[in-house]
Amino acid sequence: MSQGKVIGFIHSGITVKNLEISLDFYVNKLGFELLSKQVSNQEYISKIVNFPDLKEVKIAFLQIPGGSQIELLEYVGVERLAGNVRPCDYGSGHICIQVEGIENLYDSLKEQGVQFRSSQIVDITSGANKGSKAIYMYDPDYYIIELMQKSAH
Repeated sequence: MSQGKVIGFIHSGITVKNLEISLDFYVNKLGFELLSKQVSNQEYISKIVNFPDLKEVKIAFLQIPGGSQIELLEYVGVERLAGNVRPCDYGSGHICIQVEGIENLYDSLKEQGVQFRSSQIVDITSGANKGSKAIYMYDPDYYIIELMQKSAH
């Protein structure tokens, strides 16, 4: 019998206010691929999240180009509160997405009304990502997404 150990990464989940608005953002603006979409009212989900009165969860799985998956979840039938916090506040989080042509992508997203936390694209001048460029932006529910263009060297 195994002692138990971490053997891999499956996905990250982001709770959203409106699944359709978030799908438009992640699929149409960022180019993620929609893998599946479902509405679940299964009892096991209520048990996992410990909300006995949960009516249902709207769920979508997205593939990020190049690898990882993101799960978007819209909870229905329970009180929901905004969870947005500053990046320095514990309990906050972000995902970092590797991009090409960060300047062009930034301009395109800005034209589409996407909000950015950073006032400009930042050159990373030291550390493991020296020579790279990055910027923080928000999804429709103010979850932080970091766009990073890795250094060529």
